Amino acid sequence: MIDGTPLPLVGPQSALRADAVRNRALLLEAAAELASERGAAAITMETVAAAAGVGKGTVSRRFGDRNGLLQALLDRSEVLFQEAFLSGPPPLGPGADAAARLRAFGPALLRHEHAHRDLYLAAEPTPERRFSVPARQLRHRHVALLVRAVLPGADAELLAHTLLASVDVVLVDHFLRPGASLERLEKGWHDLLDRLLH
Repeated sequence: MIDGTPLPLVGPQSALRADAVRNRALLLEAAAELASERGAAAITMETVAAAAGVGKGTVSRRFGDRNGLLQALLDRSEVLFQEAFLSGPPPLGPGADAAARLRAFGPALLRHEHAHRDLYLAAEPTPERRFSVPARQLRHRHVALLVRAVLPGADAELLAHTLLASVDVVLVDHFLRPGASLERLEKGWHDLLDRLLH
């Protein structure tokens, strides 16, 4: 919550029948095992169905498509990250001022996505779906609220997109491949914030 505005967690849906919940858990377990053993590239609707011993239609009914399956696989770690910035200890969570929370958010996001980089890159949605992923929408609303608190009257929506673009998982992967460090990217986040806020 920021300035009285609650931001709900964005995670898995809970209104499923018992057999649907069981099937979902079985499929996610199979997908997690495939990711662990062979990497996210090995996760397809067919390989998950085969590993779980069900038909491909069952996977499609539960997740829609491969991207939906990958997003569901990321749900647990995403919910933990959301809890950290929505209700965890400061400076990332409530209890610190908005500027301190912004400074903490970029590095926390970088490290969170880096820990699950293979899956986040594989789950990267198509351009037309990119900004409709619920977890991304929540991150954007959170950063926009913090920006609005620090810079009243600024275009917080646009500035939040700009800030988040600097730690986008695809851009981060691009920088890390030739040997840049997460520390360099964290410094870049802080430098961008310092220039914005002073």
